[in-house]
Amino acid sequence: MSEDGQGYALQAIGFDELDGWRDDDPSGLFEVMEACRRHIEDTKPYRRGSLGLTSDDLLELLIAARTVGPTSAAEARGFFESHCRPFRIRRSDGHRGFVTAFYEPEIAVSAQPDDEYRFPFYRRPDDLIDLDEQNRPATMDPSYCFGRSRDGTIEPYLDRGTIDRGALQGQGLEIAWAKSKVDVFFVHVQGAARLRYSDGRMGRITYAAKAGHPFSAIGKLLIDRGEIDRADISMQSIRHWLAMHPDRIDEILWHNRSYIFFREVSLGDEGAGPIAAAKVPLVAGRSLAVDRIIHTFGFPFFIRSQNLLHLDGGKPFQRLMLALDTGSAIVGPARGDIFTGSGDAAGELAGTVRHDADFAILIPNKAAARFG
Repeated sequence: MSEDGQGYALQAIGFDELDGWRDDDPSGLFEVMEACRRHIEDTKPYRRGSLGLTSDDLLELLIAARTVGPTSAAEARGFFESHCRPFRIRRSDGHRGFVTAFYEPEIAVSAQPDDEYRFPFYRRPDDLIDLDEQNRPATMDPSYCFGRSRDGTIEPYLDRGTIDRGALQGQGLEIAWAKSKVDVFFVHVQGAARLRYSDGRMGRITYAAKAGHPFSAIGKLLIDRGEIDRADISMQSIRHWLAMHPDRIDEILWHNRSYIFFREVSLGDEGAGPIAAAKVPLVAGRSLAVDRIIHTFGFPFFIRSQNLLHLDGGKPFQRLMLALDTGSAIVGPARGDIFTGSGDAAGELAGTVRHDADFAILIPNKAAARFG
């Protein structure tokens, strides 16, 4: 067992100790693995997480996968069994891991505002800058990765309430306008959306940057205030509560000071998922958002959640997935967000995923030697 000092350990195990492994078919991962290889070799490596795995460690696996076109689930599993070693991720507090899910909403928008379409999606402002250890003011919390450059100083950026009250109007940052502030908020939570314009054309937006403030879950706020029972919390129940309390929408939404900015991207293949933080398209049911501070994009994770049944036709969720995205709420070594796809049906699937899960990371053989 290898302890890294951050509240978790990696335990080397065999594939026969991965419950559910023999029932999975990871054949669908090979195309996106090739996309990851192209990005690493043609653009730039993925940033290394604190676990210490690098894109060079990953390339061993990705290059080997180029010559494989599995014709069966057993052949696909055999590839990973030959080239990787599984390590169970164990939290030092003894708790299991936890998964939620996200999707790509499809939302009606207008290219111009009017009395019906009043709530904008914004591009990244010019005064929003990336922060790191070199330029972050000592008085600013180290968690802030973005800030505001104004009059030669760097300060926290405007928060959700300030922006919603019109602080960015007149700068020409609007991409499109939606009918509902709640719809815009949930697109912020998902980090991407398909835009359905009134003239019938389709567009797509994806995450560009954020204001930098910590993510504060409004679901937890509603639980803490006794408005929704913890057992009933879901995207659907939160939306229903907001619809029943229109006079309190701002109060609740502004609790989450985090604010997301977007960029327009080509819709491309309508069957393909949005481009993720790993700069490759997400694959429904096979793409996982992880804590980018700890983990490195592109690595395979085997996720098993015995009580998560509705994503797999009543059977336990047990799949090999690739770490391709991240999110403000995804914090910790055994914390993941499962991408369920695009559109309303995918949203129905995603909205009720809040389940304990077991996490194992598959590390290519050469790099695995460093972990015991």
